[in-house]
Amino acid sequence: MKINIFAASNNHVEMKTRLILAAVLIILISSSCGQRKRGDKTAVKGDPFPKEMVEFVPYENNPVFTGTGQDTWDRTIRERGFILNENGTYKLWYTGYNGPDTVTKYLGYATSPDGINWTRYEGNPVYNKRWTEDMFVFREDNNYVMYAEGRNDVAHILISEDGINWQDQGDIKILTTKGDTIPGPYGTPTVWHENNLWYLFYERNDDAIWLAVSNNQKTWVNFQDEPVLERGPENYDSGAVAVNQILKFRGRYYMFYHATSDPSWIEPGNSAVWTSNVAMSEDLYHWTKYPGNPIVEGDHSSPVLVPDGDKFRLYTMHPGIWLYFSK
Repeated sequence: MKINIFAASNNHVEMKTRLILAAVLIILISSSCGQRKRGDKTAVKGDPFPKEMVEFVPYENNPVFTGTGQDTWDRTIRERGFILNENGTYKLWYTGYNGPDTVTKYLGYATSPDGINWTRYEGNPVYNKRWTEDMFVFREDNNYVMYAEGRNDVAHILISEDGINWQDQGDIKILTTKGDTIPGPYGTPTVWHENNLWYLFYERNDDAIWLAVSNNQKTWVNFQDEPVLERGPENYDSGAVAVNQILKFRGRYYMFYHATSDPSWIEPGNSAVWTSNVAMSEDLYHWTKYPGNPIVEGDHSSPVLVPDGDKFRLYTMHPGIWLYFSK
């Protein structure tokens, strides 16, 4: 089913269109949820937190990638970068900046034959027309698609044929279940696609994690106007949470997210410790946090899981890139 949204100058007509879109998407997501519960009998079997998802050992020569520490555009790197393993070549997109935390963040690119030794692209930064950080990258048809934060944590979409030359597609739009536009911020965008629906997990000031759905990746409607994952009650994520990746393993969904126990993390000069964590779901809407969180030791966050043949690698992206091997 495809929904077409036509521009309208009449505010009443525009609001009616939004309400219809919201109602149709909620029906679609409810149907999808029902199909999953009836059809996916494997989702209730086995360990809900298998060791492949929660047990990792650090690479002995970490970190594997950092900012240059010199007077370059990427003196410092930060937030979530993203890694894809394509036919044995590891591809990394990362955020770099030179100066105080408030300067514009640009997009860099690096490759590696082993996921350990990285070569920066000589034409970096590969995108510098607007603030781009905290990116999520996937392949769709013949293109790379990137969801990333812009200035003031408003998410935007970029598309590239080669992963190097990027074209901005504008900011995303998120509606409430009543059809009202949600103003920014909405950051750390993370996407999942299944049963003809797109699922967008996002945070607002790292206060909690919300879920919106779409059938066209342009206009998104909240599944519900309350978060699907909140802070606490344990101390490790009582201060802030943000999702980095969703993946499916043995019939269940796993959310890799970062968190801090420090509620004052947003204050200038704060040096909060950020950790990497996991939650599990059988329907994408109801989530259970791993009792053993955090899954790695120390101030290493923004985790991304990357397949590596018959096992997984976990990369934490902030403040430098650390590599962990699945047990």
